[in-house]
Amino acid sequence: MESIGSFGLWATFSAIVVIMLAVDLFVVGGGRQHRVSFREAATWSVIWISLSFLFAAGLWWYLDGSFGRELANQKSLEFITGYLIEKSLAVDNVFIWLMLFAFFGIPLELQKRVLVLGVIGAIVMRTVMIFAGAWLIAKFHWILYVFGAFLLITGIKMWWFANEKPDLANNPLLKWLRGHMKISDELDGEKFFVWRDGVRYATPLFLALILVEFSDLIFAVDSIPAIFAVTNDPFIVLTSNVFAILGLRAMYFLLADMADRFSLLKYGLAAVLVFIGLKMLLIDIYKIPVGFSLSVVATFIGISIWLSLRKEKREQSSAGAGRVLVDNDRKD
Repeated sequence: MESIGSFGLWATFSAIVVIMLAVDLFVVGGGRQHRVSFREAATWSVIWISLSFLFAAGLWWYLDGSFGRELANQKSLEFITGYLIEKSLAVDNVFIWLMLFAFFGIPLELQKRVLVLGVIGAIVMRTVMIFAGAWLIAKFHWILYVFGAFLLITGIKMWWFANEKPDLANNPLLKWLRGHMKISDELDGEKFFVWRDGVRYATPLFLALILVEFSDLIFAVDSIPAIFAVTNDPFIVLTSNVFAILGLRAMYFLLADMADRFSLLKYGLAAVLVFIGLKMLLIDIYKIPVGFSLSVVATFIGISIWLSLRKEKREQSSAGAGRVLVDNDRKD
């Protein structure tokens, strides 16, 4: 498989990831149990996004000096496009996490440990899946058509079922866990297991962790093929994925109280998956430029966010007008 990933680039990227994980674990929130504020989450979201674009700039600078402007432009654009795709699709994952924590009654101050382990698990899983995917594409070119068809179908299903919420009470994995483990009904701080009368019980926090990891595995099946539609270079695919994931915890707390404001975002994400699926199916007929793909993804996401906020504003205006009419009727 062809890749720009030299030993120096991989070593630099690995060092950056280790440092960023250490910062996320021990600096953000001071490594203690606490409720992350909106301001704190917004600040760290800006920091993670800025670091991602600094990496893209550093990559461009290195490639421009070593291999020329054309390759530097191409690879940096592929990184930014892959990063935007992963970041956008991750929003839907964040909304699932919100439902999971609400279902298990996990307060915000106890969610940090689950999310930290979730991010680490996501990095490990995606690293394995990306290298496996790159190997499959290198050996079997036709696998791109399988990925394309899968993304196309997934996008259509996401659009069709955009307003449906998952039935967590009847989740098969949750049912299996309840049937094979002793489960406590009560939380005990950040503990995943507690002992009672010599018997070990899993807490709701452990169940939340398992479902968070499982949901990320499911979403990785969508997002990784989507980035392979942009580039087959495992270095670009992995770095764009990991940088998007590292800021996921901050983004979660940023969106924790804003999920209802983006009611139409799923339609934008569905359109992105359909477009990327078509791009992969057409890869041997016409190769859609990376810059155009970036513009399409940004446009779909931007329009869906704008329409969501407009819808919310219209609903608030209607509700306000309704309250005024009720007040006037009471006065009369």
